Amino acid sequence: MEKNSMENLGRMSVSDFKSQPKLPLILVLDSVRSGLNVGSIFRTADAFALEKILLCGITAQPPHREILKTALGSTDSVDWAYFATSVEAVQALKTAGYKVLAVEQTTKKIWLQDFLAEKDASYAFVLGNEVEGVDNETLAICDGVIEIPQFGTKHSLNVAVAAGIVVWEFVRKAK
Repeated sequence: MEKNSMENLGRMSVSDFKSQPKLPLILVLDSVRSGLNVGSIFRTADAFALEKILLCGITAQPPHREILKTALGSTDSVDWAYFATSVEAVQALKTAGYKVLAVEQTTKKIWLQDFLAEKDASYAFVLGNEVEGVDNETLAICDGVIEIPQFGTKHSLNVAVAAGIVVWEFVRKAK
């Protein structure tokens, strides 16, 4: 066994990436403080060919030094837009026909492993601030909540890690 070379990985150009079909999933970042987390989420969105990322509130926007450090060029390939608030972003998504789910810990939720996307529906997942989570006003207008099961003492995941987990589960079930 040997690692694949860069030539064997079959990387596509940014223009080819932009023209390929995308997974009908948008990530909404609700005041994510760390540019490093934002950059990591851009890489996840690129890896799984997500439709777009919406950056809200205090979330840093490209070009930002910390984002560029971890995004490794994925800010060029992944479409993104900025909204002053996550409420505005969620309202726009719902108007456009998206089913919007927060990734959060609440009393009413769907466990991630039990979530089944409706065929031919487009989705958006809202990921919250590293300390406060998803804004309460935003949470109130979401169509539902997905929770990632956790078995340790912290019941807290890094937002970029949480994004990777929920995106992978969405992709796994969509294929």
